[in-house]
Amino acid sequence: MSACRATYQGDDALARLLSKAGSSLGVAEVKALIAGVNAGAVPADDADWPNLVAAEPSPALEAQLRALRATLPEADPAAKADRGPRVAALRAELAKRRLVGFLIPRADEHQGEYVPPRAMRLAWITGFTGSAGLACVLADRAAIFVDGRYTLQVRSQVDGGTFEYRHSSEQPLDAWLAEALKPGETLGYDPWLHTVEEVARIAAACARARARLLAVETNLVDAVWTDQPPPPLAPVVPHDLAYAGEAADEKRRRMGQAVAEAGAVAAVITQPDSLAWLLNLRGRDVSRTPLPLGFAVLKADGAVDLYMDRRKLTPAARSHLGNHVRLREPGELGPGLDELAGKSVLADPRSAPSWVFQRLETAKAEVVRAADPCQLAKACKNPAEIAGTKVAHVRDGAAVAKFLSWLAKSAPNGELTEIAASDRLETFRRDGERFRDLSFDSISGAGPNGAIVHYKATPDTDRPIKSGELYLIDSGAQYLDGTTDITRTIAIGGRPTAEERDRFTRVLKGHIALALARFPAGTTGSQLDALARLPLWQAGLDYDHGTGHGVGSYLSVHEGPQRISKLPNTQALKPGMIVSNEPGYYKTDGYGIRVENLVTVVPVEMAGAERPMLGFETLTCAPIDLALVEPSLLVQTEIDWLNGYHRRVRETLTPLVDAETARWLGEATRLVVRRAEAAD
Repeated sequence: MSACRATYQGDDALARLLSKAGSSLGVAEVKALIAGVNAGAVPADDADWPNLVAAEPSPALEAQLRALRATLPEADPAAKADRGPRVAALRAELAKRRLVGFLIPRADEHQGEYVPPRAMRLAWITGFTGSAGLACVLADRAAIFVDGRYTLQVRSQVDGGTFEYRHSSEQPLDAWLAEALKPGETLGYDPWLHTVEEVARIAAACARARARLLAVETNLVDAVWTDQPPPPLAPVVPHDLAYAGEAADEKRRRMGQAVAEAGAVAAVITQPDSLAWLLNLRGRDVSRTPLPLGFAVLKADGAVDLYMDRRKLTPAARSHLGNHVRLREPGELGPGLDELAGKSVLADPRSAPSWVFQRLETAKAEVVRAADPCQLAKACKNPAEIAGTKVAHVRDGAAVAKFLSWLAKSAPNGELTEIAASDRLETFRRDGERFRDLSFDSISGAGPNGAIVHYKATPDTDRPIKSGELYLIDSGAQYLDGTTDITRTIAIGGRPTAEERDRFTRVLKGHIALALARFPAGTTGSQLDALARLPLWQAGLDYDHGTGHGVGSYLSVHEGPQRISKLPNTQALKPGMIVSNEPGYYKTDGYGIRVENLVTVVPVEMAGAERPMLGFETLTCAPIDLALVEPSLLVQTEIDWLNGYHRRVRETLTPLVDAETARWLGEATRLVVRRAEAAD
């Protein structure tokens, strides 16, 4: 009997198999561990998680473990439900604790974009599933705050009769609190879920209303969420040196030196991607990003105290960590910080939870407020990481080309839906070497759904992809050697309107301007952002998201500290950084357009340059829909870039795809010329 078809034989049978395998775990402990596995992002066919129960489980034991897992429920905090009783229960808890309200951010203890089901408190209380947002529930009113990416989504998911809709920058929390709070009232917050900078800003807003902000010891949502999932226990595995490019002991030594240079004896590492990079570990605690959740204290001598549930460390990971990493349970973090009393300790005020600062200050440690030393080092990819991401992008490009060829044939009949299309793209990617997962939930938006910047198709919204409409697909993958992110906009049926061609070509012009940019070392992404927007601005248009975000190496598809955005950013772009180039345009109830490639920052030689110069090398390798390009709006340098890019795409991908896709690829990457030139 195969593992996938096994039926769970009961606790007694499992106990016998555990004993035979020499496992130290009892049945109850195994069930708790598997509940944690289910609370992570571990696929059913993952090969590593049974090794958390026994180092070498027999086929019979593995079959029973997998069968047992299939019987245990998987929580869905965002599942459809009447949120009214949940809000009422929270308000009853407010009254019990003598608080007027409570803040509920879309965050976990690590301030990450992707959070495990246990931390999806905002989705559970409101129904909103976006990657950024915050709700404030008071005794007599409530509001939810989202940025420009989610203004449409929030209205479709959240009851406007219970929560007021607020734009987080145009109608910020500070202003709402000043209006909603009364003198003498107390607003509660969980210090694990807010940075120290956020707390200072919110406390100031409360003070202006002559109210106060109070840290609570236990989260109020947790108190009323009776079936809250447990913390995730996804297996943690080593990341191979061939992909990492630098051994963990060398990284620890190098980062320990950076801690010392910052004037500290230790640094508190709270961001899981920093921890994963520093120790060359990967996990599956959160969706789509190979992160093991945990905390670390990095000493100046390179030693590390790792605060992580030891149950999720595979035997290979334990061996990999070696003698210079001391494993401690998560609950020991407080006492561990107390041990730093009187010492200088680095913590990042932009990412570490407020709780860390409170604990260090209570312990009389001298807190050095500085950037997480791993973030910049991680962002500047080493040669092995750059080489890996280049070949990963070629494999990914082949998958995307196969998908686009298939889409051109399948979509015009109107029977294909958004979910079916993104599922097919995932299938093409899964067939590729070193594929591990998607890098985020694909944004597959047809017609007006494409105008929702972070749209996610559901069975209720799944829309047919119709001929004559624009279709936007933003997707990516996690490969062992690289992380990809690409957006393509396709004119289904190849007959876009003049307006759609105009808007698309303006977006493309901005994309090309950024791709061709040359800039002196020391330039920030904020200084380059206008290059991508100018063609839209010239027509009185714009878009409400950043132009570029950092991308990890088999890590987060969104990473810092670099970005290309209107928002001020002091981090200069440096060689080895990977960043997206993704201007867009969105017409509400009409269509969405985005052209996204990933690029890496490289040194460039320029005749006569008086200082070191940098530019971008494009990594993404997939056709851009020429049906949407209006050549008369392009200048010759832009046409040359587009033709050169398509020549590289064609030459690189043709040997990797089937004959039918190759024929389609030849046409999709045909030469673009000005119409006047074509007539000549």
